Amino acid sequence: MDCAFWMSTPNLDLLEMVAGQGFRTLVCDIEHNAFAPERREALVVAAKAMGLAVYFKIEGPEPVHVQRAADLGIDGVIIPHVGRLAETATTLATAKYPPLGTRSYAGGRSTGFSALDADFFQRSNRNFRCLPMIETAEAFEDVEAILAHHCVDGIFIGPFDLALTRGRAGYAFTEADRADIDQLVAAAKRAGKPWWMPAWRAAEQSFALDHGAEMAVVSGEHGVMARGLAQAIAALPPGVTLAGKT
Repeated sequence: MDCAFWMSTPNLDLLEMVAGQGFRTLVCDIEHNAFAPERREALVVAAKAMGLAVYFKIEGPEPVHVQRAADLGIDGVIIPHVGRLAETATTLATAKYPPLGTRSYAGGRSTGFSALDADFFQRSNRNFRCLPMIETAEAFEDVEAILAHHCVDGIFIGPFDLALTRGRAGYAFTEADRADIDQLVAAAKRAGKPWWMPAWRAAEQSFALDHGAEMAVVSGEHGVMARGLAQAIAALPPGVTLAGKT
């Protein structure tokens, strides 16, 4: 099992630290955070120069978001808010060039600014990965059909929203949460396609390893910052306080 780092902002200093610690895969949360277009491009260029694979969790299940991400030369898209296959098939198809899908050709960064060789489109279809997020009750119920789609390369399990849409108060890797994840893992294995998941807890990481996850996202920007601040404050000598703290 490989491990990925979750980027919440286009922080190039942090990117260098992440690469220096040995991570080789990034998941950039474009959906929830401030990634201006020019900053996305800078992050991708820097990450690629450091030898990292880059995946964008895009804004939503719309073809335009897939296309714009793919044109930056990233390695794949994670597509949030997927519902039933019939509602999202058009978006999934945007991840692959014809005749497999409907992705539109654009020269530039996605082609390495080079002339195309005879295998370019087929190679791109093999290498660019389309990972719909299974984070809704509808996608959970339709996961077999989603995995069978010819443009889908695997799934990314979104356990927090999945727990909510499945009627639970939240996600805590409970027995019910694990049962849902077990079903998704089994479906991926039957389809012969990989699965990814966020695994912040040691128990989640062990589960992902034991059940054959291809990738687990094990650390993230906000968590690292919060822990670092907490450790710095805890290390202050007795009698030293933060200004204004009572």
